[in-house]
Amino acid sequence: MEELATRSIVDQSAFKLSMRQLAGAVSVITVGEGDERTGFTATSVSSLSAEAPSVIVSLNRGSSSWPVVERYRRFCVNVLTANQWHVAQSFAGFDGRRGVERYEDAQWYRLSTGTAALTDALTVLDCELETVLNHHSHAILIGRVCAIETREDVEPLLYWRGGYRRLSGEAVTCP
Repeated sequence: MEELATRSIVDQSAFKLSMRQLAGAVSVITVGEGDERTGFTATSVSSLSAEAPSVIVSLNRGSSSWPVVERYRRFCVNVLTANQWHVAQSFAGFDGRRGVERYEDAQWYRLSTGTAALTDALTVLDCELETVLNHHSHAILIGRVCAIETREDVEPLLYWRGGYRRLSGEAVTCP
């Protein structure tokens, strides 16, 4: 245990730069209902288990979405298509939108849990919050997937090196 204490601390800027090398799908996480609707853009979404279908989503507890997630205990993962970058921008707050304003300029429908889903998203995962793990500034949300909708005729929106990207090129095949 003493060895851990003597290691040098990694610079936050260097860590962020390193994480920008990871290409990831861009998702918008929607939470709340009515005037309490809000949400956030995330690239930190991952499958956890197929046996009991579940996902992991990371959320900064300083986010305005955090108290809404705690109150409603459900959320929707909307995996964006390459043409939905404007939705990612709105939910990231880059244009100054907050709360329900983030839902403007896109079409939404209501899921069985009451959460909003993005029309024409690549994939929609309707989730009930099962577990929250707090780690420093963030909460790791573990959501049980209640319903899934998927489209296969569109490309995903990716985030890499600080910008949105399209998937291009042919798939690599292994022998």
